[in-house]
Parts: sequence; structure tokens; C-alpha cells
Amino acid sequence: MQFQSILILTGAGISAESGVDTFRDVGGIWSKVRLEDVATPEGFARDPAMVHDFYNQRRAGLAGVKPNPAHLALARLEREFSGSVTVVTQNIDDLHERAGSRGVIHMHGELAKALCARCGTRGPSPDQLSTELACRQCGSLAGMRPDVVWFGEMPYHMEMIYDRLAAADLFVSIGTSGAVYPAAGFVEDARANGSRTLELNLEPSAGTTLFSEARHGPASRLVPDFVDEMLARR
Repeated sequence: MQFQSILILTGAGISAESGVDTFRDVGGIWSKVRLEDVATPEGFARDPAMVHDFYNQRRAGLAGVKPNPAHLALARLEREFSGSVTVVTQNIDDLHERAGSRGVIHMHGELAKALCARCGTRGPSPDQLSTELACRQCGSLAGMRPDVVWFGEMPYHMEMIYDRLAAADLFVSIGTSGAVYPAAGFVEDARANGSRTLELNLEPSAGTTLFSEARHGPASRLVPDFVDEMLARR
């Protein structure tokens, strides 16, 4: 079957093979810290210094990891596929971009960016965000925060994502738990649109049975094989 438009959703599983800590797995980040303390607007209001320290550590950790074969394969698909390819990621790292992908849609924000909670200005983040950093636009102190979506906040770019999903004839979910909405509902939206759906995951996700096909194993093996298959159909 030939496809004209592919939408790919990636989650923590694709970056875990590069050494990026996951959040929800056994031994993941949420087993070590309270998400209410570091991933909510209320937590930031209570203790911004602790929140900054948490994300500064995550940012420093990213400097020591590299894209893996799964990231590289998706960048190759984007370059060589004859139709359109959209990568939507739940990850806040920049490994897709470092692998060569362009136009990645970060629905949960980006660790490499900062957001002023006072005026909404966004821009590149310094390595160390702190309460001492003033917004370049409004000059406000103590308002700069990581430009990531916290619990209770609306994911970014949802209108664009749903438009791309409606246009896709193949939806692929890679390295996701299938437990976090609204992304967990994308497979049902794709099915309703008549799209083929494929799960590539280390193990069955919460929504595995909803997919047309599911393949399980390491992303660094499954994704390059999938890309080879797509490009062989040209």
C-alpha cells in the first residue's frame, strides 16, 4: 500500500535508548520526585528554585546524549519520502532536531527554550535558568520558567496536530505509553479518519489493541526497519 501523508508520534521510549531518563517507567523520574512539586504551575509558584534546579539538571543531562538510530531513521524518512512526513513529539529533548529532522512539532514544549510567565515571551534558554534571570522583553524578575507543558496546562499546537492527523493516511506511534491524553487518543482519531495505524513500541502500550498493526522491540531496530519499508515502496 502506498501512503501519501505520514504522521508520526514519538514518546519517551525513542529517547530512552539514547540514555534520556523516562518519566513513567519503573524507576523513572516520577518515581523519584513528586510531579506536583516540579511539573505544575502550583509547584513553580511554591518553590521556583527547586523547579529550576530540576530542569537545569535535565538540560545538563541532554548535553551528554546523542540521537540514536531511530531518530536518524526518521530524519532520513523526512528527507527521502515522496509524500509528507510530520513528526509530533511528546518529548522535550532536541534529539529529533539533532538527528536532522525539520519542523518537529513539540506538543509538550522544549527544554532548550524559556518562557516568561508574566508576558508570554519565548526564547532560547540559558543552561541555568533561575529566579534571578530577567525577561528580555518585559524586564520582569522571577517570571522565567522552562517552556514545557506542565500538568493542568494545554499541550501546544493542538489545532495544527489535528489538521495534520486528519490529512494523514498512516499514523505511527513510537515509544509511547498510550496513557497520556490527548496524545493517547490520536490512534482513535486516525482510525475514525480511515487511516492505517501502526504501533512501534518496546512492549504493548495501553492502546495496542486499537492499532491496525503493532510491532514490539527496541526503537533503534524497529524504526530503521519501518523507514526502509516505507522508502522501498517509492
